Amino acid sequence: MHDTTTSSGFHPTQFLSFSLGGREYGIDFAKVQELRVLKALERFAASGEIIDGVAVSRGVIIPLVDMRVACGTSPDAPDPMTDVIILRLSSCVMGMVVDGVTGVLTLVPEQVAPLPVAAANGERPEYLLGLGQAGGRRLILVDIERLMSVRKPAAARQVA
Repeated sequence: MHDTTTSSGFHPTQFLSFSLGGREYGIDFAKVQELRVLKALERFAASGEIIDGVAVSRGVIIPLVDMRVACGTSPDAPDPMTDVIILRLSSCVMGMVVDGVTGVLTLVPEQVAPLPVAAANGERPEYLLGLGQAGGRRLILVDIERLMSVRKPAAARQVA
C-alpha cells in the first residue's frame, strides 16, 4: 500500500471545487454525500431569500440553501449547469445550490496559503480556511460546517 503522507507529515486533502458568482471555491470532499442537478430534484415552496425551500433526495427531505443568493448574485432560472451539492454535516443533511461543480482537487498543506485580511476589523471569517493553488487554479477554501452554522447578528435580523 502506498503512503501519501507528505514530507511535512501531513496527508493530502481532497476538495470538491465549485463555481459561484465567477469565483471558484473548495470544500472538504469528505462532507459531500452526493451531487445532483437542481432540475432533477423534487422541490417544494421556498421559505426565505437564501433558503430555497426543501427538496426530496433519495426519499429524504432536505433544506436547500441557495449560495448564489447568499453570495450576492441574483440567480436566473436554473440552467443545466446549476448543481446541488448534498452535504452530510454533523448536524444535518442539506443541499447547497451552486452555479456548477468543477471537479475534485487534492491539495497538500504547502498548496494552501492564508487569505489576505479584508475586513475592516482586521479579522477574517472563521469559515474561510485559505487559498488553495494547484495547476494554475485558485480556490477559496471554505469550512462548510462553520459556514452553515453562522448566525446573523441580532441587528441584521431586525426588520426596519
